[in-house]
Amino acid sequence: MQAGAACPAAGFVWLDVLHGEVIADPESFRTQVERLAGARLFDLHLQDAINLHHPSYFDGTQQYDMLVFRKLAPGEAAPLDDVSRHDRARALQEIVTRPITFFVFDRVLVTVRNEHSKTIEQMHQRLLAERGPRPAPNGERGPDKQRLPTRPDELMLRLLNMMVDRYLDLRQPFTERLERWQRELLDPRRPFSDWQVLLDARIEIRRLENLCEEQLDALQELRDAYLDDTPEPQQSDAYLVRVADVIEHIKRVLTHAQRLENTIETAVQLHFSAMTHRTNQIVRLLTVITAVFAPLTLLAGILGMNFDRIPLAHHPQGFNITVAGMVGIGLLLWLFFWINRYLSDAPSQTARRWRHLKARIVGRNNAR
Repeated sequence: MQAGAACPAAGFVWLDVLHGEVIADPESFRTQVERLAGARLFDLHLQDAINLHHPSYFDGTQQYDMLVFRKLAPGEAAPLDDVSRHDRARALQEIVTRPITFFVFDRVLVTVRNEHSKTIEQMHQRLLAERGPRPAPNGERGPDKQRLPTRPDELMLRLLNMMVDRYLDLRQPFTERLERWQRELLDPRRPFSDWQVLLDARIEIRRLENLCEEQLDALQELRDAYLDDTPEPQQSDAYLVRVADVIEHIKRVLTHAQRLENTIETAVQLHFSAMTHRTNQIVRLLTVITAVFAPLTLLAGILGMNFDRIPLAHHPQGFNITVAGMVGIGLLLWLFFWINRYLSDAPSQTARRWRHLKARIVGRNNAR
C-alpha cells in the first residue's frame, strides 16, 4: 500500500508489513496506520509489535485490539553444530516460532510479521483468487468459490486457523519418532544410548505445551473482550464459532503434546523396569550357581584338611567316589531349583497345585 492511500468507502483494508520495515521507520508506520484507521498506536504496542521474543498475548483498547500470536517458522531452525550427523538425523524436529502481531480496527487489519511467511502468502493468493465470482459454463456462479471475509477480525481468524493447522501437522512426525524410540528403549538386544536426543525431544514437547497454553490464554481473552464490548444483539455467531474452532484446534495440539510427554515418561520407566528385571534375572542365576557350588566347596574343604584319618583318603577309588558324590550333589541341587522354577519367572507345577489345594481348603472352610 502506498503512503498516501486511504481507507475505501466499502469493505476494509489489510495492511501487511514486515518487522524490518517497522524497525527501520516506526513513526512512518504509525502515521500510515493512523491515516488509514483514524487511531494512533500506543508506544508500548508498537514496541511489542517489533519484539521477536514476545509471547502470545492479547490487549484491547477503545480504538483497536492487539493480538500477538506465535506461528511456526520451520525454515528458520538454527543449525545443530554441537551434535553429530547421526544424532541430528534422529533428533525431533526443532520447534521454531516467530510472532505475528494483529492490530484490528473497525475497517482496517494490520499485520506485522517476519519474511517468507507461507500462511500470509497463501492467504494473499487465496484472496486474489476469490476476489471475483468465477463464471461457470452455464453462466452460474462456480461452486468452488468461498465467501470473502467481510470484517478485519474475520480475516484475522482465518489466518489464525491456518497457523494452528500447521501445529496440527506436527503430530504425525512427532508420534512416529516417539514410537520408534519406544521400540528401541524396550529392545533387549541393543542398549539405548540416545539419551541426549530424547532429552532434547522432551524439551521441544514442553516448549510446544507452553506455546499452546499462551495461545489459549490470548484467544480466550480475545473472545471475552468481544463478548464484553459487543452488545448481545450485535454479536456475531459466526465470529464466536470461528474463535471456538481455533481454540479447539489449539486444545487438540496441547492434548497431543501432553500425551507425547506422558508417552516418553512411560517409555523411560518401562526401560528402567526392563533393565531392573534383566539384572534380577542375572543375579538370580548367579545366586543359584553359588548355591550349587557352596556345598561342593564345603566338601572339598573338609576333605582337604590335614588329618591322618580322613574317610576315603586311602581308598583306591576315593577320588572317583568323591568326585561322583560332588557331581551328584550338584545335579540334585540344580534339579531342585529347576523343579521349583527358581531359574524362571513361571511358577512351578508343584506351586500351582499347592495354591489350588489351599484355595479349595479355604473355600470349604468358608462354606462351613
